[in-house]
Amino acid sequence: MASHKVTIYIDYKSPYAYLIKDPACALEREFGIEFTWLPYVLNIPDFLGTVEGRNPHQWRRVRYSYMDARRLANRRGLTVRGPQKIFDSSTAAIGMIYAQQHRTLRRYNDIVFERFWKRELDIEDREAIRQALAQSGAESAAFDEFADGEGRRELERIGRAAEETGVFGVPTFVIDGELFWGGDRLWMVREKLEAR
Repeated sequence: MASHKVTIYIDYKSPYAYLIKDPACALEREFGIEFTWLPYVLNIPDFLGTVEGRNPHQWRRVRYSYMDARRLANRRGLTVRGPQKIFDSSTAAIGMIYAQQHRTLRRYNDIVFERFWKRELDIEDREAIRQALAQSGAESAAFDEFADGEGRRELERIGRAAEETGVFGVPTFVIDGELFWGGDRLWMVREKLEAR
């Protein structure tokens, strides 16, 4: 295990978090380290407005972002279909914490990201998330209780800690307290790991 502590914050409703998943896993393998994967639930209306209230600038930004994400996804044979509403990804994020506790995070991430971006998974639907957990190999019977109690509290704690660190978006890598935001900073993450 390397001396560097690497945390990566993701949100299932971010296409850029989806696109960084596999390259980040490749870095883990290459450097022989295990990143700490944590959820950071984006509040989309805070920076892109509500669907009803977006100004022309925000709409241009949204349209470009999804076009750009699709372009990048197509180069890798992935599907990115823009969501038809602004999702609250809290339930899926709590599922992520639960999957970590059951050592099925990799499979859970694969299932949730791929199906959400194909519009095959409602990340707000607790039963759908419970099924994704079961398919990932987790014992999912206790998920409802977890989601209503410990999981919700842990998600809130993780969010507060992320913001205290300076996190504002995803994907964000934190290496020894230094932040790297966005998939286009992966080369900097690699440099930081190589410099150890």
